[in-house]
Amino acid sequence: MYDPKSSKAVEFIDHGEVLDTLEYARKNSSNAALIDSVLKKARERTGLTHREAMILLDCELEDKNEEIFALARQIKQDFYGNRIVMFAPLYLSNYCVNGCLYCPYHQKNKHIARKKLTQADIVREVTALQDMGHKRLALEAGEDPKMNPLEYILESIKTIYSIKHRNGAIRRVNVNIAATTVEDYSKLREAGIGTYILFQETYHRKSYEELHPTGPKHDYAWHTEAMDRAMEGGIDDVGLGVLFGLELFRYEFAALLMHAEHLEAVHGVGPHTISVPRIRAADDIDPDQFANGISDDQFAKIVACIRIAVPYTGMIVSTRESRECRERVLELGISQISGGSRTSVGGYYEPEVEEEDSRQFEVSDNRSLDDVIKWLIELGHIPSFCTACYREGRTGDRFMALCKSGKILNCCHPNALMTLKEYLMDYASAPTAELGNALIETEINQVPNNKIRALVAEHLVAIQRGDRDFRL
Repeated sequence: MYDPKSSKAVEFIDHGEVLDTLEYARKNSSNAALIDSVLKKARERTGLTHREAMILLDCELEDKNEEIFALARQIKQDFYGNRIVMFAPLYLSNYCVNGCLYCPYHQKNKHIARKKLTQADIVREVTALQDMGHKRLALEAGEDPKMNPLEYILESIKTIYSIKHRNGAIRRVNVNIAATTVEDYSKLREAGIGTYILFQETYHRKSYEELHPTGPKHDYAWHTEAMDRAMEGGIDDVGLGVLFGLELFRYEFAALLMHAEHLEAVHGVGPHTISVPRIRAADDIDPDQFANGISDDQFAKIVACIRIAVPYTGMIVSTRESRECRERVLELGISQISGGSRTSVGGYYEPEVEEEDSRQFEVSDNRSLDDVIKWLIELGHIPSFCTACYREGRTGDRFMALCKSGKILNCCHPNALMTLKEYLMDYASAPTAELGNALIETEINQVPNNKIRALVAEHLVAIQRGDRDFRL
């Protein structure tokens, strides 16, 4: 039944193929020769199949695991350098008609505070986010055709792009909303979204249907095939993800990579991003009721193996994870993180009181954006607020061609430095600004092209005197 070119979810995520892959990897978990052959292929930086990647994930040989982690670090550096792209989620509404057993927004939860932002609320929220320094948002909303119709999402996107406050502006809006139609995806593309993000939650069909007992999300095929409809609707960049902890992580890992292979096989473009959230406590949700939680060590290896298997993809970790965990996985493959996040509806402009809690999950990393920026700089990373690729038309296959060749670094590294300079000038605390300016002075010398280096130096001077929004 397995067919990566099939349009049917049950065929490109074939249950039998997943089980065969897990058994194959289990039997070869100490097969040094096979592991070496997979590592040899991985060093070519062209990616791995789901079976090959599963061999690395299941590897039980300590010396080979050290090689796996070292290779993940090197591939992360080769494709993304030391840049870390910053974003924040913006929750528009937590009204939802679904019955998801792991989410506090489920319809039967009668005591969570239900909220929906008006357009005036959105102006206040986005202004607060701009005052923090954010340039990139991920919109979040529950699935409710009456309370959260597509027209509301489109109006909200238009409002967000219209807000210019001091030197602030949101330059890219990514969207994480429920699976919808080709026509609706076309409307989202016309509204100027960046990446369309949709987490699978779990690829295990039986578990999926049990975890989504009611509501439109119960339809496994409709949900799993959403990315194909999004691409058919003209959206170039899509983001995959699973919620680790709902099902056995080995199953999710193999199926996630099969989904990436499917997108490559059918559309010639794999996922722009892959997210790796873990289930967290929330109102009416006890994560201990799910018996498939993973340790930090398992989580780190999953990140490393995804980075090796899909070297071109951006990898996202949110404030679900602690500072310590995020620090560990940054070097293993993560290229995007959130900072200063609120997972409530309306939590940026005015922090909500406990009895009006509308959070989707508890945040583990509660630091301010400035604290996160300072921390990244101290670790030797370049916090980046760049949105140039989307705005210059480097999306879909155009982005992938540049990324897979390594040429994207010629744009991304300079753009990261210029957007960091903007942040330091407009929003940073004095200690963060001092560290950041020193980092820029060092990093500009790493720009290999003399003409580009000179141009970036000119732009940095212009930013210093008040100009904004330069990009390559």
